Amino acid sequence: MIYMDHAATTPMSEAALRVYCEVSTRFYGNSSSLHDVGSEAQILLEECRKQLANYFNGSPEGIYFTSGGSESNHLAIVSLARANASKGKHLITTETEHASIANTFALLENEGFRVTKIPVDPIGVVHVAAIQEALTEDTILASIGHANSEIGTVQPLKEIGQLLKANGVLFHSDCVQTFGKVPFDIKTIGLDSLSVSSHKVYGPKGVGACYIAPEVLWHPSIPGSTHEKGFRAGTVNVPGNAAFVAAVEEMISEISEYEGHYRMLRKKFVDFAKSDERITIEGHPIAHLPSTIGFRVKGIEGQYLMLELNRKNFAVSTGSACSVGKQSPSKTMLAIGRNPDEARELVRISFGKATTEKDVAALVAALEEILAKAKRAKTI
Repeated sequence: MIYMDHAATTPMSEAALRVYCEVSTRFYGNSSSLHDVGSEAQILLEECRKQLANYFNGSPEGIYFTSGGSESNHLAIVSLARANASKGKHLITTETEHASIANTFALLENEGFRVTKIPVDPIGVVHVAAIQEALTEDTILASIGHANSEIGTVQPLKEIGQLLKANGVLFHSDCVQTFGKVPFDIKTIGLDSLSVSSHKVYGPKGVGACYIAPEVLWHPSIPGSTHEKGFRAGTVNVPGNAAFVAAVEEMISEISEYEGHYRMLRKKFVDFAKSDERITIEGHPIAHLPSTIGFRVKGIEGQYLMLELNRKNFAVSTGSACSVGKQSPSKTMLAIGRNPDEARELVRISFGKATTEKDVAALVAALEEILAKAKRAKTI
């Protein structure tokens, strides 16, 4: 099987596996326990916190380890919104956020918060002017993802951050798809909070982190929680976090090398797509994740194409893995102006470290066979 679904998850790297096994064996204590075994685990955990924060120029005190990106998004938004509700109850997000964010804002709406969803343009970009127009005196928080998981469009976070800072609005971003792939500095961007995940960067699943700047007020989502300074309940996964940090360290050291590799692979696929008028590449032509391509073939449902490719030993997806099983069309595609039929045509391929030029050539050949078969059957 040729795996091209790295935006959904990645295999654990050898470095992450080695660290996980070693820490599981040597630092097995509960980091909250007061005996020496627990203290040793706590010391290691604090070192992980320091290293992780360093990768985006944050403060170690602002790192809270979680079970992954979805939990980090939920806890960050809920903790910040509720803590600052006395200043206002207006929140801002976009039409193309991850399900964990969309569902959290729906929860807060039920609690009396007012939510404005900023539209995006036909290539998936959120315009700063639209955010400025939505701001009110009651706006306390905005959550805008760094990159879209389905079409790869990267948002202008620095410009957005400058606007929000000037208006005293807290800024959270889902950086799950960009962390370890795109270098960024939260102080330059102006982020108060962000979410990252381990299994997107060749670390273990069920591990992630939320960052909230130490000077920013937040309240525990579950009162009485003691782990991670009350940010969440549950024993901290020390081996998983150590493996996460090891995986990120490796990814960040290789960013330049693999960015060029992914752009070469992307060009090969895009050149093929341009040769067939039935294929449309979605997303921003320049400001995108080079490893993620969202495309559609006119007249063919994405699920059918994905299953046909699976039969030919290619693993691709029809969008965000967190929405699998739902029959509704991609909300990202609808948000960029596609009709429901077009939205159901979405297929996503996402490259990883092991993806080769030969793999992409084989994928192109498989697609050519599928499209030729569909043409003979007069379905397109």
